[in-house]
Amino acid sequence: MKLRAIMLSLIALASVACSAHGEDATDYPSRKIKMLLPFGAGGGGDVLGRLLADRMGNRLGQTIYVENRTGAAGTIGAQQAATSPPDGYTITIGGMTSHVLAPAVYPNLPYDPIKDFTTIGRIGTSSILLIATKDFVANDLRGLTELSKKGEPIQYGSWGVGSTGHFCGEILSQKAGIRLQHVPFSGAAKLANDLMGGHISVGLVDMATGTPLVKDGKLKALAVCGGRSPSLPDVASYKEQGVDFERSLSWVMYAPAGVPASVAQKISGALKAALAEPDIVEKLLALGISADFIAGDQQRDINARDIEAWKKVASDAKIEIK
Repeated sequence: MKLRAIMLSLIALASVACSAHGEDATDYPSRKIKMLLPFGAGGGGDVLGRLLADRMGNRLGQTIYVENRTGAAGTIGAQQAATSPPDGYTITIGGMTSHVLAPAVYPNLPYDPIKDFTTIGRIGTSSILLIATKDFVANDLRGLTELSKKGEPIQYGSWGVGSTGHFCGEILSQKAGIRLQHVPFSGAAKLANDLMGGHISVGLVDMATGTPLVKDGKLKALAVCGGRSPSLPDVASYKEQGVDFERSLSWVMYAPAGVPASVAQKISGALKAALAEPDIVEKLLALGISADFIAGDQQRDINARDIEAWKKVASDAKIEIK
């Protein structure tokens, strides 16, 4: 009887342990999945997340609902995702800011972008868009440079201190000698609204937020930070306009560290399949994102290398959050 009691206790403990780490792929998903987005509602990242939530949910046979958790250029939402139960029922999307740039500028980042996440897979690549109000005097980087020599530093907005937009602004200032003054906003959607309202004249936003506004004629594009975007092929890149900078910027899907491998593979398979759908490719391109799936393990290694590379960029541009 004593041996039987011990065996039953061990089985119970094993059951609890398995429950804590989620179910295997045979039963997964048996309930709704939360997509925790570190982007404000209405912004490009939010549109991207909701699009993928719908298609991946169809493939997984369960609803994927979106919960926005903004703040600190996406790092608050990323931290919440990292500390969620590793059961496969919380997934998130990270841009460059939360998983590559944050460790380059935040000395006390409350999460490890590599160790605290299961990398599900790359969604695609994009650039950052330098935009301005329709009546802004300059139409390109040459015009912006000339304008900056005539008076006070030009204010530009980004979606937060340490964001990719902030990086692209400081890189432009350093490499082109343009006098710029950074104004952080609480999200790309808020910045875009203030640009359209004329409260600020220049800003750097993700392509997903900026592309539709440029195509609709609500704002104008001056340049792209990164490679020339196929969604706005007439807008020249920094490098094409004489600023020596061109790096790939990625959107990636994550889950908390410790998600069972079989479950992570099932989520990854749903993502890969969704990104292969022709209409999804077209919709992402309309957001300035080139669909480019890369499996989780490979993307995690890419992220680790990129973090080290961007630390040097941050050092050169003197960007640090204390």
